[in-house]
Amino acid sequence: MKRAVYFALICIVSSSCASRFSRTMKSKDNEYRYKMAENYYAQKRYTYAQQLFDELFPYFKGTPRFEEMYYKNAYSYFYQKDYLNAENIFKSYVDNFPTNPRAEECEYMRAFCYWKQSPKVELDQTPTTKTIGLMQAFINMHPGSAKAKEAGELIDLCRAKLELKDFKSGELYFNLGYYKAAAIVFNLLMDDYPDSDKSDEYKLLIIRSYYKYAELSILDKQEERFEKVITEALEFKQRFPESKHAAEVANYKTLSENYIKTVKNEQAKTAD
Repeated sequence: MKRAVYFALICIVSSSCASRFSRTMKSKDNEYRYKMAENYYAQKRYTYAQQLFDELFPYFKGTPRFEEMYYKNAYSYFYQKDYLNAENIFKSYVDNFPTNPRAEECEYMRAFCYWKQSPKVELDQTPTTKTIGLMQAFINMHPGSAKAKEAGELIDLCRAKLELKDFKSGELYFNLGYYKAAAIVFNLLMDDYPDSDKSDEYKLLIIRSYYKYAELSILDKQEERFEKVITEALEFKQRFPESKHAAEVANYKTLSENYIKTVKNEQAKTAD
């Protein structure tokens, strides 16, 4: 019974609030609507505030209050998690008020909106790439900003996500049996992320992929392709002498050398 009464009260209050907002939206008194927009914003009722700010923009453009409305409207969209529109308004704020002290904050928030749109690693990472570009531009423009450190940390997170996506692509190719394609992707990973703490793992995966590719090749191609495995293994040893993967790489090298001997023996028998 108490729950039913409580629910009924909520419905009544909500209906009353909606009715008041509807009357406010229809009002011809822009000063009153502006006051209500400010009140809604202060109460964190951002949906109402945003709708009123949008309505009032044409009437307050060019007035001293226009900048404040623009700023709060951007955050109204942001707090509703409408990052697409928030990004656009933060950008417009910087374009319209480039010398305002808040412009630096809005520049950062624009980039941050892209970060908030960054999807799961399996999906298209355009927002992630955009975040990196805008955050780096922010750091270059405002190296002494209080947000510069946070911007750098977000760039690192974005790069880690892109690295993981590329790794999963290589892993998928390998699991599907497209070993040459897998080796190419892992090679690109090493080129694109030269400072990665997983570089030795990527090199191992290159070697493993080339080994499987050689193993499944026709006899005439095997010697050349196992030589490629050996070359990659020698590079691994030189670059990562202390790697935990060293033993596995050495094994691939030994197996490849043995395969080449076998191939040569088979070719010699065929020649006879």
